[in-house]
Amino acid sequence: MTQDELKQAVARAALDYVLEGQLVGVGTGSTARLFIEALGEIKHKISGAVASSEDTKTRLERHGIKVFDLNEVTDLPVYIDGADEINAEMHMIKGGGGALTREKIVAAVARKFVCIVDGSKLVPVLGSFPLPIEVIPMARALVTRELTRIGGTPVLRQGFVTDNGNLILDVRGLQIVDPVDLETRINQIAGVVSCGLFASRAADVCLLGTSDGVRTLTAD
Repeated sequence: MTQDELKQAVARAALDYVLEGQLVGVGTGSTARLFIEALGEIKHKISGAVASSEDTKTRLERHGIKVFDLNEVTDLPVYIDGADEINAEMHMIKGGGGALTREKIVAAVARKFVCIVDGSKLVPVLGSFPLPIEVIPMARALVTRELTRIGGTPVLRQGFVTDNGNLILDVRGLQIVDPVDLETRINQIAGVVSCGLFASRAADVCLLGTSDGVRTLTAD
């Protein structure tokens, strides 16, 4: 199976976690876009969705799915999104699409976080994929210096501004052996809006697309 076919398989498998008559939180990125297409087929069975980015909001509305502002929502049964990397403990690197802060907010509200990825995203140690950090523009140089001190090589994502009007630093050269600790340390740097480590709020379930079919993983 191709990578796209694996993504398609996990996107469709994620429909099993969507509760009839309820809201669903929807992530951002290539696999999430495939999930939106699948969700459009059962839109009559749900009350609507919460989007993690402006792009996702637009795509949901194109499929005739009502999108709710998160401030209007008191209960979100499930959030479904992809990841750039995930380990056996369900810790993830996210933010390749630049929506990490809103993704993290929606994930924090959801009762269950279902991560949908192809098999190449499962890694023993996080960090091969550059770690995205959303940064307030005036703090770019400060945050760059602090990230360098912890052993990373931050690179400004050129020509990109987040939905929140901020910048992204992609941090290369990290081997992240303690994701929860590193997430906490980075979040404490003045000027950091959000860190692309999803460790304090990890996934509850990972649907992993493999050549043998979709595997369901939970934290070891």
